[in-house]
This record gives sequence, structure tokens and C-alpha cells, in this order.
Amino acid sequence: MASGTALVYDEEMTTHKLLWSDPVCDIEVPERLSSSYEQLKCYHLLERCVRVPAREGSEEEILLVHSLEHLEVAKSTQTMNEEELRRVSGNYDAFFFHPNTYRCARLAVGATLQLVDAVMSGKVCNGMALVRPPGHHSQRNAANGFCLFNNVAIAAEYAKLKYSLQRILIVDWDVHHGQGIQYIFEEDPSVLYFSWHRYEHQEFWPSLKESNYDAVGLGKGKGFNVNLPWNKVGMGNSDYLAAFFHVLLPMAFEFDPELILVSSGYDSGIGDPEGQMNATPEVFAHLTHFLMQLANGRLCVILEGGYHLKSLSESVCMTVRTLLGDPVPQITGEMAPCLSAVESIQNVRAAHKPYWKWLMYEEHESKMTNNDETVKVERFLELHMKNILFPVPPIKTATADAEVSAHLLPLPIHLVTEMDKTEIKALVSGFYADLVKEDKTLLSLGSMLAILDKILMKEVCNGLAESPASSVSVAVALRRSLRFGLQRVLCIFVGDMQVIPNTEDGKILMIHICEKEHSGKSSFSLLLKDAEGNDFFSAVLGFILPVAYSYQPNLTVIAVGPNRSLGISEISLLFALLQGLAESRILAVIEDTERNLMQSVAKALVGASAPDFGVYVPPTKEKVNKIKILRDQFQEEWKMLQCSGKL
Repeated sequence: MASGTALVYDEEMTTHKLLWSDPVCDIEVPERLSSSYEQLKCYHLLERCVRVPAREGSEEEILLVHSLEHLEVAKSTQTMNEEELRRVSGNYDAFFFHPNTYRCARLAVGATLQLVDAVMSGKVCNGMALVRPPGHHSQRNAANGFCLFNNVAIAAEYAKLKYSLQRILIVDWDVHHGQGIQYIFEEDPSVLYFSWHRYEHQEFWPSLKESNYDAVGLGKGKGFNVNLPWNKVGMGNSDYLAAFFHVLLPMAFEFDPELILVSSGYDSGIGDPEGQMNATPEVFAHLTHFLMQLANGRLCVILEGGYHLKSLSESVCMTVRTLLGDPVPQITGEMAPCLSAVESIQNVRAAHKPYWKWLMYEEHESKMTNNDETVKVERFLELHMKNILFPVPPIKTATADAEVSAHLLPLPIHLVTEMDKTEIKALVSGFYADLVKEDKTLLSLGSMLAILDKILMKEVCNGLAESPASSVSVAVALRRSLRFGLQRVLCIFVGDMQVIPNTEDGKILMIHICEKEHSGKSSFSLLLKDAEGNDFFSAVLGFILPVAYSYQPNLTVIAVGPNRSLGISEISLLFALLQGLAESRILAVIEDTERNLMQSVAKALVGASAPDFGVYVPPTKEKVNKIKILRDQFQEEWKMLQCSGKL
């Protein structure tokens, strides 16, 4: 299993700079790189990364995407004086040349390819390349929008050629449409390109008709170009998460990429003068975390835009923290996407219905709204980062199971000591006597309570406990968590176990994934009978994740019992996806003594990449309809459900 996070950076890329006054280009400054690099140092993230040196991209590599003519023009600028540089820059839309631009652009290409090689060779699991100039606007024969060579597009072609890859996902979360990437791959079904971007009904740069949701690709590439246009400013965390839940993630799991490249522009973050959006830095941690569950964790993040230095540098650090496996901070803000975002998301789903199995039973409906707000960003971000960042426990996962601990070596696991039997009896007789009737169950609570206390005290992030009676163990864990002072606990039951009724109104949200109908206060039943992968995706991405993010729990408890309708791969992915909540605090209670299940869940908890699901099979129409009925029933209460088409 590959481990480690690469960082590729070369200070020379800061020498590319504007030599004359140009109000369009003056925001693309060398400090974009240096401030991000310094912030990584400040948070001590730099020393935790595997440093990979940059190199120059070769002419052959650049010609994978660009014309010889374009390359020669770029090369010729190295010896030009300022007047000549200004004249040749004027041939392009929003671009400037410096005598060292060609060298910097080659370093940007080479740094990106170095990252791809480090990930694909297994030297590291994932990584980030801090590069300038950016790349996603540049086209086969033209510089455009601060971009000379298309770093990510070259990386995709390079990876296909060198590693014989057949499916590459490019996620472009920059606030501008990466039309350069779209033009290069719009007829290519081996590259799935997803871009969200400020559009405002074609009023915002680059103001192209083909940036709209109905540009789905051409020829064999139809369905593999996905544009999600934001038609107003002020989009926030919930809008971005909704786009992932209701468009990108189900599409990505169906596509099953072998490598993910992120065109990582942070001008979609708060305070940026270009984007004018309200998403705060931690949202990029959540987006990164979701992408890490695909492609066996092979994820390459390449810097594109981002012009508010504080917002940019904090967002870069959030991304790198997550790549390193740190717990994801709690998301902030109201978890309710705006109606303009809902409309855009539903339009994308409708446009792509003919091409994707997960959308085959979808129907379309649109909505609209308007709203906006501004903030004093510098001071806000200073306080905001202090509020959301938290000390990361040196060891992430606790268990009382020595065999599980040994299986995960060399990853550090906290092996807890069970509570003394008399201590357990005294504790249980005081607070849990109504729940615990048998001695066998009583004694099994010792390790579970010891693990839970480590999580509640924030000595570890998560833990794994085995229990002969998981429903009783969970009931005890829930009561102990509420006594500790938690206000919102999400509890997910997998399997046909007896759920002990919840009497704490509003403090516990229960979701039951089972084969038989269950009901109870503050609970949902998701009937997933013999769910093979894809009914599961429909339920988790279309319902469980949106509800969980709407609820924002302080702790997640997941219990796995007998007669479960989910396989080991699905259960492991469920654990991985839910680590974005509650600062990754999860208690796993497993009734099944099957070693493979225990080990797979333990791997997910320590941060191993999710297993491959193989060939995608669409969800059944019956299951899709049941999920839709549930969404319609609960979307007023849980607003993150509102981004899906109705029956």
C-alpha cells in the first residue's frame, strides 16, 4: 500500500512576473506561490511531505497537447526585451510574458509530471504541485487566462501514454471554466472532465456558450465533459458539497478512474476578487477527502488560480493536511444550498441523463433564487482558522483487538486496556442497568467504553470495538456520549439488529440500513436488500451523506450487525466517506467476528484508500424510486437533499 504525500515546488517559478501595468493581469503575482509555501511551513506541513524535485517538461511532453508553433512562440520570448514581450503578450487574452516565463512554464509542466510519476510508481499515495504559471485555460495553439502550457492536460496525456491508463478523472474546482482542458478532451471518453465555474448566464469570463451545462462533449466523448455553471456569486460550502453529492461523486464512482488530477484553483474560495464566492478553506479539505476514496487514492492536486493570498494559502494548507491523512475539520455555515445552485445541479443531471447509468431513472425540475453577502475577509479568515483547526491526536485509531492492530503494522494503532470488571459493573449498574441484562454483554462493554472515552477525550479520532450484542453496546455508547455533553450524535445501523429506541429528542439521529422495515423516533430505514455496490451508491450519495452533512454531528457511531445487506467493500467505503464529519470522530461497533470485515474497517479508519468496486452496474429502478421518496419526504428538514431531481 503506497503511503506518503508528495509536495513539488521550485522557487524559480516565482520569477515569472508582470513587467508593465495591466489591470487584468496584475493579480497573478509570484506571492501566490511563496505565501502558500510559507503557510505550509508555518503549519509544519512541509516537513511531513515527501519532497519531490521539479524538472523541466520536455518539448516532446509539451507537444502531447500543444502545437509546435505555440511551443516555438513561447521559446522565442526568452530573448525579447520588454517592448517585444508586451507586443507578443497582446496577441493573447489575459496573458503576459517575462523573459523567464518559458522556463517557469516548463518547470510547471515538469513538476506536474513529477507528481504523476511519484503517485503512479507508488513512491507516494498522493500529492500536490505548487506551480506557476497555471494551465487550465491554455489551448493547443494559444496562451490564455494567465496560462501558457496546459499542465493538467499534458499530465493526463502523459499518464495515458506512460502507464497505459484508460480512465482519468480531472476535477476543476477553479472559479473559471477550464475551457482549454475541455477543448483538448471533448472527444475523448478516456478523460472525464468536471468543472464548476462562475458563469452568470455567460456574462463572466471567458463568457463562452460552451461553458454551459449543455456542453457535454462531442462524438465518443459525449457525457464525459461536465460543466456546472454557477449563475450567481456568493456560492458557499453547502453549494460545493451539494455539487459533489448530486453530480460529481456518483458520476466518478460509475466512471471508476485509475487516476485523479485536480485543477486546483482557489479563486472559488472566500475573499477572492475574481470568484466573489463565500466557500471557506475547510470545504477544500472535504472535497479532497471525498476524492481520496476513488482511484485507490491516486490523487494529484495541481495549483491553478487563487488571488486572495490569505484565502489561497489557507486553502492550500487545508488540502495538504487532508492528503496527509489528518482529520477533516467540521464544515461551517448553514447546510442548505441556494436555489440557484439547485437549478444548476439539476440542469447538469438532466443534460447527462442519456450518458450515465446512475441517472437513468432521473426526472428533471428547476428552481431559482437570488442572494449575496460580503465579509471582511482577512480578519474573518484569521479568526475562522483558529476556530476550525484542532490538535490532531498523534495516533488516529484505537482498538482492543491485538490481531487487528498487528494486521495494520507499521501504522500506529492505540491498543486500549479494557476496564476492570468491577469498574464496568459499577458503571453499568449506575447508568445502564436497564440496557444490560447478561454478564457476557456486560463484560464486552469494557473495551468499547475504553475506546469511546479515548474518542470523547480527543486522545484518538476513532476506534473499533467488537461486541456480541452491538445494539446494546451502541445504546450504552449513545447514553455515555450524551452524558459527556454531546448535542448531536449520528448513529448508523447496518444489518437487521434490534434498535433500542432513542428517547433523547433531537440529540440522536438514527439511520438504519437493513433488509426489514424498522421505525422509530428520529430515524430512517433504508432497505437495501442484497445491495451490490450500486444500490449502495444511490443510498449513500443520494441520501445518507446529504442528511449527515445537514445534521453536522459531534460524533458518528456505526454499528454492523448480522444479516447485513452490504458487503465488506461497501461498509469500508461508508466509514471512509463519513470521516468528513465530526472531526473524523467515529466509533465502530462490530458484532460480526469475521476477520476480513474487522481488518477492512480498521484500514478505512486509519485512512487507507477504499477498495476497487469493479465494473459499475446501475442501481435498480425500485431502489432509485425508494431513495427519491425518502428525499422528497425529508428534504424540507435536511436541506442538502434538495439538489436532486424529483419523481
